[in-house]
Amino acid sequence: MDWRDHGILLTSRRHGETAAIIEVFTEGHGRHAGVVRGGTSRKIAPILQPGAQLDVLWRARLEEHIGTFQVEPLRSRAAAAFSGRLALAGLNAVVALLAFCLPEREPHPAIYKKTEQLMDLLGQDEIWPLAYLRWELALLEELGFGLDLQTCAVTGVTDGLIYVSPKSGRAVSMQGAGEWADKLLALPPCLRGEGDAPDAEIIEALQTTGYFLTHRVATSLGNNPLPEARARFVDQLTRRL
Repeated sequence: MDWRDHGILLTSRRHGETAAIIEVFTEGHGRHAGVVRGGTSRKIAPILQPGAQLDVLWRARLEEHIGTFQVEPLRSRAAAAFSGRLALAGLNAVVALLAFCLPEREPHPAIYKKTEQLMDLLGQDEIWPLAYLRWELALLEELGFGLDLQTCAVTGVTDGLIYVSPKSGRAVSMQGAGEWADKLLALPPCLRGEGDAPDAEIIEALQTTGYFLTHRVATSLGNNPLPEARARFVDQLTRRL
């Protein structure tokens, strides 16, 4: 069994004395693990950094085996990631969420392409937080927990939408909320792709997407907590206020 693909390195951990086990999010084969022989060597270890774009060749005797990877670097994102604390925290949040959320060996080409585009914006701190928010919305959609923010779930109107129902993930207008307003989540304009998206608004929107990542995605995966890397990214963004 063998295949060749390109992908984004999510995790790498030492295996034995000289090897490493890596997880790569590939376009055609999804989140896939394998052993890299010599992965701790001076030649290969610098390549195996989270976020790196790799060309990978996977081989195994049987498909269910963990298999081995041969890796070649296509693009390093280390310089962009280490350009500042926000960029590094953002990269860590993305790779941690993908490793946490995605099932193994299941292709997700749509979110793969969006992830690659997001990673290529690393270091552009003025536009990256909004791009990251849109990526989280796309991730929720890909996992079957997408938000419907076009019309009010109660009245059907398309204007004055300022809340999100935590139960249905649908937008709710002020009129439709009524006495339930204090139980609803915020729907800032940037969550609908509107307005200038200042940091304070993006943070508010990330609290809403974070609710669904925690109470829908994480719950469906056995109630495991979300990776702390996401909270650290939100904290770094908050420090800019």
